[in-house]
Amino acid sequence: MTVFSVLDLSPIVEGGDARRALLETAELAKTAERTGFNRFWLAEHHNMPGIASAATAVALGFVAGQTETIRVGSGGIMLPNHAPLVVAEQFGTLAALYPDRIDLGLGRAPGTDGETARALRRYFDAADQFPRDVIELQRFLDDPAEGQRVTAWPGAGSKVPVWLLGSSLFSAELAAHLGLPFAFASHFAPELLLQALHSYRAGFRPSKQLAEPYAMAAINVFAADSDAEAQRLSTSMQQSFAAVVTGKPGKLKPPVDDITTVLDARQIAAVESRLTYAAIGGVETVRAKLAEFIALTGVNEVMVTGMIHDLEPRLHSLEVTAEAVKGL
Repeated sequence: MTVFSVLDLSPIVEGGDARRALLETAELAKTAERTGFNRFWLAEHHNMPGIASAATAVALGFVAGQTETIRVGSGGIMLPNHAPLVVAEQFGTLAALYPDRIDLGLGRAPGTDGETARALRRYFDAADQFPRDVIELQRFLDDPAEGQRVTAWPGAGSKVPVWLLGSSLFSAELAAHLGLPFAFASHFAPELLLQALHSYRAGFRPSKQLAEPYAMAAINVFAADSDAEAQRLSTSMQQSFAAVVTGKPGKLKPPVDDITTVLDARQIAAVESRLTYAAIGGVETVRAKLAEFIALTGVNEVMVTGMIHDLEPRLHSLEVTAEAVKGL
């Protein structure tokens, strides 16, 4: 049985601010919990005026405190930006406060542009050390070994589940080698999805954390009472994708009735390539698209995402998606 979860970027909308974004993210997490989704993840991005989850561990603590049962985690922490010990302490703290509810998804990208990556100070020195840093982080989260001179307090013994995230083959192969669950970012980088899943499954080696491969893939979902309304809601994210592609990210724009009035043909083509995997429509359309995605990928878990400008349709989209999932 396929499991469904939610990825959020805590979007800052035009006319809004970070406080509003984080409060609305908490409302989305509550709706995800109420409607039966398995986990709720936030992503680390920097120098993005339209995203409020840059301090991901802090935002996750807020979300976990506003919910009761849903798993909360990072999708992901960009590990080369951080010392493994610091990440272990942060997520060990979250695990102490919210036992058996915290996930730690790790990525290798900086989550930003090159200039901002330099401002983060660590990324360029650490990107090539990603496999070593993952192993070091796992050790900090495991039971302390005899004679261990540096220990994460809190963190040691928490055994927070570690995931590897990726949009290429590198993390798929590393997740297989280390015996970790793997999540693919097909919601914005769809090209290598099937190849990465094959590589992960073919090379998987059992570990203490995982006996068999466990794969997740993300898909954009915009659900509403009609296909037309869902398509309209999706135009906010289309505008956001276009802004990122042109190097001018900004706050999330309101939806428009006709995307061709705000984007040119080249921008629309670039956006459509990123939306290769998307379920946009009413409940039946979303159900059919999700079923198609599951049949294509065979993943154990599907993570739905989609930046919608206004809170009420954003919450309703998740409710319609939950209804669609019940029919699968």
